[in-house]
Amino acid sequence: NCLIRLNADGSKDTSFDIGSGFDNTIFSINVQSNGKILAGGQFTSFNGSTQNRLIRLNADGSKDTSFDIGTGFGNNVQSVMMQSNDKIVVSGFFTSFNGSTQNRLIRLNADGSKDTSFDIGSGLNGAAYSTSIQPDGKILVGGDFTSYRGTTQNYLIRLNSDGSKDTSFDIGT
Repeated sequence: NCLIRLNADGSKDTSFDIGSGFDNTIFSINVQSNGKILAGGQFTSFNGSTQNRLIRLNADGSKDTSFDIGTGFGNNVQSVMMQSNDKIVVSGFFTSFNGSTQNRLIRLNADGSKDTSFDIGSGLNGAAYSTSIQPDGKILVGGDFTSYRGTTQNYLIRLNSDGSKDTSFDIGT
């Protein structure tokens, strides 16, 4: 259900077993350097257990229990990106994470906890569909938003590594 790993020749990799899998769509997958797999999307369960919209799997397809997002996200995760420091940038439709307000963008530590050094203030006022990590560590975010931290910002923004707006990146109106 919703995820398969293929061999180089296109055949199913039978060593990758997700059991009964996901109850809904996966929108983003990112494979970490250690072979673990981050998956984000619309799902609210994995193998019959609650798993709200983000999970990390071991290389064999089993849930990585060392990655704990608590109650998870209150709405869809659209993008999951890895930074070189093992931090995880997540964006989407969500307005909460683990029971607290978190407007559509968050950075997590390698264990799934919120990285409090990444401060987005009030965040985005609309969905963030896509993120990209630049080689210099700056983060591009694109989506259906018109403000960031309560200031006008239409559809695209570049952030510094602490979550502040990179003012050297000016798209105008």
